[in-house]
Amino acid sequence: MRATARLVARADRHGRTTLAELRGESPLLLRQVPAGDGGVTVYVVGGAAGPLAGDDLRLDVEVGPGARVRMHTVAASIALPGRPGAVSRMLVRATVAERAALHWLPEQLVAAAGCAHVADAEVDVAEDGVLHWRDELICGRHGEQPGRAEVNTGVDLAGRPLLRQSLAVGPDAPGWAGPAVLGGAPATGSLLVVDPARPTEPPAVRGTVARLPLTGGTATLWTATAPDAHTLRTLLESEREQLLAAPDSIAVPVDGEGTEVVRVGGGRRGATDRVDRSGRRLGGGARPVRQTAS
Repeated sequence: MRATARLVARADRHGRTTLAELRGESPLLLRQVPAGDGGVTVYVVGGAAGPLAGDDLRLDVEVGPGARVRMHTVAASIALPGRPGAVSRMLVRATVAERAALHWLPEQLVAAAGCAHVADAEVDVAEDGVLHWRDELICGRHGEQPGRAEVNTGVDLAGRPLLRQSLAVGPDAPGWAGPAVLGGAPATGSLLVVDPARPTEPPAVRGTVARLPLTGGTATLWTATAPDAHTLRTLLESEREQLLAAPDSIAVPVDGEGTEVVRVGGGRRGATDRVDRSGRRLGGGARPVRQTAS
């Protein structure tokens, strides 16, 4: 089966997001639901089982300047076996323009026994765009070993590579369950947040969750492993909720040194921090900045 779906979002002169294009075909059906905050929320509805080996699926998402889009799926995707020797493929391509925001928060991908599936994501984010991108992979249904599954994610920020990540599991990926990869965990996932208003924190490991600031001081990647899908979701969403609860900030590039983070809310209103290109704070403490009444 071949299927394509496309979403194009635009912001009107009042800042409200509208959908200039919303189309799909089974099994990639797109349905808009009420959002109520000026943005739009769209669910991907599976119109057929799968993906099955041999399926070729593609979803294109274009978020125009100033638009805000949240995307979810109504259920987990279960990659299933199909024609012998065939591979199923799912490609998601997204562009996030200046001042735009895309939250891609689907349900899990389950690699069922006997499957052969490749999931690719290609994302291009403008320098002042916002991206929340979550991927979760469950290695087999309950009590079974997974088939062959490969998940590849590539994100560019302002035209430059930000993230290239790939994970393969199953019989064609020796050592995938070993200590150097998943350590025997059947569930794994990642959360990438790109947001100029929320500066990165230093690298850290808490339990099975690792936090890694990426180059530029405005992007953070969390990766996690877990014994099941529910625990994995709890771990990743806990990190995202903590981030969203933090005071908003503005990250200002500083030539040759890194980024100056101007905090505009919370208990440290009017202070700045400097972070290097890896997101670590530099010395010098905080100093006041000029405030504008709002």
